[in-house]
Amino acid sequence: MASTDATDATYAITGTSGRLGGRIARRLAATGITQTLLARTPSRAPRLPGAIAVPGAYDDHEALVRGLRATDRVLIVSAAESPNRLRDHRTFVDAATQAGVAHLVYISFYGAAPDATFTLARDHWHTEQHIRAAGIPFTFLRDNLYADFMPALVGADGAIRGPAGDGRAALVAQDDIADAAVAVLRDPHPHTGRAYELTGPEALTLTDVARALTAVSGRPVSYASETTAEAYASRAAYGAPDWQLDAWVSTYLAIADGSLAAVSSAIEDLTGHRATSLVQVLRAAADGPTSP
Repeated sequence: MASTDATDATYAITGTSGRLGGRIARRLAATGITQTLLARTPSRAPRLPGAIAVPGAYDDHEALVRGLRATDRVLIVSAAESPNRLRDHRTFVDAATQAGVAHLVYISFYGAAPDATFTLARDHWHTEQHIRAAGIPFTFLRDNLYADFMPALVGADGAIRGPAGDGRAALVAQDDIADAAVAVLRDPHPHTGRAYELTGPEALTLTDVARALTAVSGRPVSYASETTAEAYASRAAYGAPDWQLDAWVSTYLAIADGSLAAVSSAIEDLTGHRATSLVQVLRAAADGPTSP
């Protein structure tokens, strides 16, 4: 049976060499919680007080079972985008079930559905269904697009290009997601069987995003709308596989059709603080990292 006390429970976190998993692990460490960090390459995991890094690649069932054995609370950050992503997620869930994990917190995507406009959101839906079928107690945190990644959309010419039209997205800060994940991990019982759509405080067009980037950076940024055909053509030079091109272009199409526009109160409900705006995220990044 899982411990009901946050400090007595056992924790395992994935994706800690990345931005989101690392944020979550650092927050847990700062509160004195010991944790297992599962990683394909344990040497790349952050060195944190009370944390031990162990092998735990998503496609290595046996290593996952060993690393997760009898763990109370586990966070799975979705695997890197690849054609095998869903297979790897299922491998992880099966290992967690075999290992006797008491509660699984899965970082999913906003509006996950089998027919989602954003193609990768479909993998998240199928992962959620696999978790439900496994019978393991769970909480799904469905993140909207990351506010932190908006600067990466800007091309060398200072323009954001894509077929988003005048659609909106309720961009969410990674720090807010991390706070929400820690809140659920520390007290999972009230959140068992629930899915939370995590968003920022407002839904923004890409024109709004461009204005925010201009205001904070001082570098002029604009939004140039493309047709779907133009979007595929402008990205063809990258030589990416078809599934990756579909994912890139469908991100903008999901903004265009309103799939990502609804704003929720989940961040404030879970963390007790207001969701962070895009401008606040950009200003914090310009000022440099804070801890945890």
